[in-house]
Amino acid sequence: MVDAQQPGLTPRQELILARVVEEYVATGTPVGSKTLVERAGLEVSSSTVRYELAMLEEQGLLTHPHTSAGRVPTDTGYRFFVDGLLERLDPRPADLDLDLSQVESQVDMALRATTEALADVTHLLALVSAPPLETTTVRHVEVLLLQSHVVMVVVITSTGGVTKRLCTFEEPVDAGLAEWAGQYLNETVAGLQLGARLLRSRLEDPALSERERGFLDRLRPAFTDVLAGEEQTLYVGGTAGVLDEFRADELRTYRRLLEVLEHRAAVLDLLRASLVSKQPFVRVGADLDDPDLVGVALVGAPYGLRRRNLGTVSLLGPMRMDYVKAIAAVRSGAHELSRFVEELYED
Repeated sequence: MVDAQQPGLTPRQELILARVVEEYVATGTPVGSKTLVERAGLEVSSSTVRYELAMLEEQGLLTHPHTSAGRVPTDTGYRFFVDGLLERLDPRPADLDLDLSQVESQVDMALRATTEALADVTHLLALVSAPPLETTTVRHVEVLLLQSHVVMVVVITSTGGVTKRLCTFEEPVDAGLAEWAGQYLNETVAGLQLGARLLRSRLEDPALSERERGFLDRLRPAFTDVLAGEEQTLYVGGTAGVLDEFRADELRTYRRLLEVLEHRAAVLDLLRASLVSKQPFVRVGADLDDPDLVGVALVGAPYGLRRRNLGTVSLLGPMRMDYVKAIAAVRSGAHELSRFVEELYED
């Protein structure tokens, strides 16, 4: 693979490669020297462009299908091109037509709105991963004595989620004990993450009486069971629209793409692997580690808090996509979601 960080191309070769990618993305047809001179604004002769195209092909950045005189980018050519785009990003992302002020504190609505906006703008497959549930903080707890032997525990999280658990006791429950538990939990676990060790320690505080700890232990499933049975949510949009972006000879790849989406754990693993950095990323063809997705590209950006990424905003589509628009869209979507979650999570 050509490394964009290492000098290997002249400025003119870099410009010609960029113009080939842009023309091929726009038209879907191989790009020849005449097209580059006439439409791409290159102020050199066709013979000079033909020579440079041959040099780029020799370096593995371009190829020409069949007997066509025009060139198309290779995986390596796309990789070189997008690396250059990522190096030259504007400090502030462009604005996306996305208003999250109307969804209040409902994270699922914000994620869904972001997915729809990305799909509408790019006509690509939009994927937005939700924050892991264990990172959600407890906002409020209700302990309600419904019947003499039945207690309901209601946990309201910082993301607007509400979980309810019924606890049945062999002996009648002391109403005062239930009232104490509600007060204690709100005083000690509100603001803690569902998966935090500190929350568990509050339920096992040795300073409490054996009776109080025993009662809290019966209420524990309201906080723990919800984590055991939940997988990180992946929001998907634009499956119909992206079909228009694939050519007839690429439909096999599109079908494989839909099969991959059915096994969302694999997609989530891919997105989670990209959460180690705050920077946008692009995975091209072979970068996806699936031989059936060689014609696909993934463009994404993480969102979250200043010190912790919570999820990823991404776009999937054919390798022949508008990377400039796709990178701008995911950056903007991630920026808006980060602003949204900062008001719900404590950093």
